Amino acid sequence: MATALVLSAGGLYGAWEVGVWNGIHEAVRPAMVLGASAGAWIGWAIAGGATTEELLEEWRDPRIGRILQFGPHRSGFLRPQPLYAKARELFERFRPRVPFAMPLVEVPSLRVRLVREYEVTWQHLAAAASIPTAYPPVPIDGKLYLDGGLRSSLPLWAAEEMGATEAIAVNCLTAWPFRALRAVVRPRLPSPRLRVTRIEPSEPLGSLRDALVWSPANIERWIALGERDANRVMSSVRM
Repeated sequence: MATALVLSAGGLYGAWEVGVWNGIHEAVRPAMVLGASAGAWIGWAIAGGATTEELLEEWRDPRIGRILQFGPHRSGFLRPQPLYAKARELFERFRPRVPFAMPLVEVPSLRVRLVREYEVTWQHLAAAASIPTAYPPVPIDGKLYLDGGLRSSLPLWAAEEMGATEAIAVNCLTAWPFRALRAVVRPRLPSPRLRVTRIEPSEPLGSLRDALVWSPANIERWIALGERDANRVMSSVRM
């Protein structure tokens, strides 16, 4: 059986996903890792061999919040330069040791493109977190790309396409605004053949503002909650 670790989009809620991984990493050895948006960045690091200590330190560092800097431009309201600098840093620090993939959205067609580990550049990592209407699209090979979470916030379908038979779905986008968005922009779904173990927050993570404005108290709360939520479902995870 091939097990995929699939991490959802979520902005700063990604700290909860890091908490989940901290709770399951000793029991889970995924054959592949996939992620969208913030989940793509976390997944890139996990696939690249990042330790849980490194991930926890990353999300506890106030500099992660400085990526989301106000600065209006023609395409949105957040400055792209800090995002690009972080994408370069992640690309230089990690290289996947297991298969990795992330969805991007091509504009203006809104077509979803799945990018695999051997294709990824820092520009792809930047595009993976380029929130629509906030950051400008990222030019790559003559095309423009945005955050894949717009059309595929939890890319389980991609895990199945890559050969996974089982998936651990770490999904932090369970609040009503995100459910409403999925009702409007219907995501592609996996077939019933993919066996999915879902790990989701047992408590509300917070507001949309909380997902965009770094707070040390929120980060610590989300990490701790992620660990508890992971432990709550560990009895069903036998990898």
